[in-house]
Amino acid sequence: MNKVCWIGNSYFANEMAPLGWEITSIKRHVPEMVTWGEVMARCGGAPDAVILGDSSLPPILAGIEAWPCLTVFHSVDSHIHSWHQIYAQAFDLCSVSLKDHLPSFRGHHLPDDRLKWLPPWAPDNMRPRDVEKEWDLLFAGTVNRETTPIRHTFLKELKRRFPTLHVTSGNFRELFPKARVVLNYCERGDLNFRVFEALGTGACLLTPVVGHGQEELFTPGEDLFTYPVDDMDALIKQAQRLLALDGPCDQAGKCGLAKIDAGHRASHRAREYSDWLRAQPAGVPGRRLALAPEIHEGVLKLLYLHLAENIPFHDLRKAYIRLSATTPPLG
Repeated sequence: MNKVCWIGNSYFANEMAPLGWEITSIKRHVPEMVTWGEVMARCGGAPDAVILGDSSLPPILAGIEAWPCLTVFHSVDSHIHSWHQIYAQAFDLCSVSLKDHLPSFRGHHLPDDRLKWLPPWAPDNMRPRDVEKEWDLLFAGTVNRETTPIRHTFLKELKRRFPTLHVTSGNFRELFPKARVVLNYCERGDLNFRVFEALGTGACLLTPVVGHGQEELFTPGEDLFTYPVDDMDALIKQAQRLLALDGPCDQAGKCGLAKIDAGHRASHRAREYSDWLRAQPAGVPGRRLALAPEIHEGVLKLLYLHLAENIPFHDLRKAYIRLSATTPPLG
């Protein structure tokens, strides 16, 4: 097995190429269907595996339950897309970023042993930089009244109470090394990429206690510092303590970076994913293909009908109605 069609967000696809994988990418940043015929045309024949990288789009693989190769779904945004647990049942394998959500993926058509926890990671090239510190406390990311209203309100009040907070957006590689403390805020309680990216630059990170395996990967008070979710008083007290002394920040930056370098960069996830795929028995897709009519009727049909009623994209609504009626022929 070495030929992969990677659809959607490519994540660590580039890091899999040196491991012997031939990667063909089909990028989708808008909700348009991908057919088996398009996969065949782009790959110059049938791939050994198709990987759907979650790009926060609705389901876009037409007739996935009947695709005749290994099919894999990597779910990242299950905290905002509750249909992920349903859609995953139409695949052979599913990796899940948020560990505490794994139980909701289990016990259905997808066998439990075909599920894998795959936490976020830092890019290999996101490294420390020797620059002057410009800000005491930095939040870098999207802050929008419409799309992130809870974060917007929280940071606005935090700025009022902690005037040296600097809120901006831009290139994290450039921004994080300029802060004495990097603040993370998780609007929906997810273990997000910012944790790994901040630590990957050697930053001192202050992040909420969110679960999802965060404390299995990193030790609070050693690799990073934490505050209870949405507890602004505790956040301010922790930030003031860290900023009063350089020692804890410097040491945590070194320890957090060491953890990232030891096992939480894109190349580490690529190796782990590569080993997982190659370990699958040859007959794995056959089980799904035998159950394809049952998966369509019992899983996908209702999902498609629900999406057709609620999604704002006209062409996609029509596609979901067609897909709810029957699995399309390959081609």
